[in-house]
Amino acid sequence: MLNRDDAVLVMIDFQGALAQAMHNKENLFVCNVKLIHGCKALGLPILVTEQVPEKLGPTIDQLASALGDFTPVAKETFSCFAHQEFRARLEEFGRRQIVLTGIECHICVYQTALDLLQSGYGVHLVADAVSSRTPENRDIGIRAVKSAGARITSTEMVLFELLATAADPQAREIFKIVK
Repeated sequence: MLNRDDAVLVMIDFQGALAQAMHNKENLFVCNVKLIHGCKALGLPILVTEQVPEKLGPTIDQLASALGDFTPVAKETFSCFAHQEFRARLEEFGRRQIVLTGIECHICVYQTALDLLQSGYGVHLVADAVSSRTPENRDIGIRAVKSAGARITSTEMVLFELLATAADPQAREIFKIVK
């Protein structure tokens, strides 16, 4: 079960034209914005990456606006965990549960999940917050991450698991976010 004191949201490579080429991109962006707002309301740290931003561009406006002030980790590796700055920033949080979203599911998300799992992190892949250019590759990526040992979840499952009780002072905020 996710615990808000041990979880971090990791968002992989939501950039420029690549993000616009994703299967079911409208829902993908909506789910990620909900996760950003929910994780901020619940006090979770958020770590954002960008794959070769000088070529692929910055994080898309919808997510950047929701994030507010953030400094993405620029990387060239497909696995975020293979990048030293990413690992260092993740380790600074001292948290072992990863709420994982991003693109493309069968490449960067998949390789990152495997490396995180092999390093002892608990990975919670948010199925409605990941995508690839084709639905087939998205589904293959989700299945591969699951077979490697990650938990498959959804945006609402994550937010309510982190909330844990309707008596929580942040419950009203989470209810508004998921509406």
